[in-house]
Amino acid sequence: RPAGPAMGSLGRCLARSLLRGQPCLSRPPGPRCYGSVPPELQEKTLVLVKPDAVQRRLVGHVIQRFERRGFKLVAMKLLQADQGLLDKHYQQLRQKPFYPALLAYMTSGPLVAMVWEGYNVVRSTRAMVGDTNSATAAAGTIRGDFSMHVSRNVVHASDSVETAQREIGFWFQQDELVAWESGDQDYTYGP
Repeated sequence: RPAGPAMGSLGRCLARSLLRGQPCLSRPPGPRCYGSVPPELQEKTLVLVKPDAVQRRLVGHVIQRFERRGFKLVAMKLLQADQGLLDKHYQQLRQKPFYPALLAYMTSGPLVAMVWEGYNVVRSTRAMVGDTNSATAAAGTIRGDFSMHVSRNVVHASDSVETAQREIGFWFQQDELVAWESGDQDYTYGP
C-alpha cells in the first residue's frame, strides 16, 4: 500500500525503502531516510569551475545549470590550486607541450571544486559542459555559451565514472562529501 499524505516522514521513508527493496537507515537527529537511494542515483562526478570563470563571475550560472538538471551538490569549495594537486589531476597531460601553459592558467586564480551526484551524472555532465574546444561546443552547453577559446574553457568535468572517483579523491577528503536526502528526488526520478 503506498504511503499516503497523512503518513509521517519515517513512514514514507520506510514505504519507499520497502518498495525499492532497500533498508531505511534513519540518522539522528530526525527520522530522515538515508541509504534508500538506489546506487545508480548516487553516481558522482567532479566539476571544476576554472579561474577564468571565477574571474568572470560565472560560478552561479554553472551551479544553476546543475541544479536545474536535478543533480545534487554534495561537496563544494573555493581554493587556490597548487602545482602538486594539478600534477596529480592532469597526470596524463604532463608530457604535453601545452602543459606549462595549462598549469599557469589553473594556478592564476581561485577555482571552485564541486561534486555533483545523480543518475548518469558523469555522461550527462559531459553533455552539459560541451566540447573542450569552444569553437565546436554546441550552443546551450556551458562552454558553448560562456567560452571563447579552448585555453579558457570555463569548466572541467570528469570523463568517466572511474576518472570521477579518482579525481574526487584528489580534490576532496571523504568526510567532505555530504550525504543528504533531496526532497525533490521523487519528482526528479519518479517513484
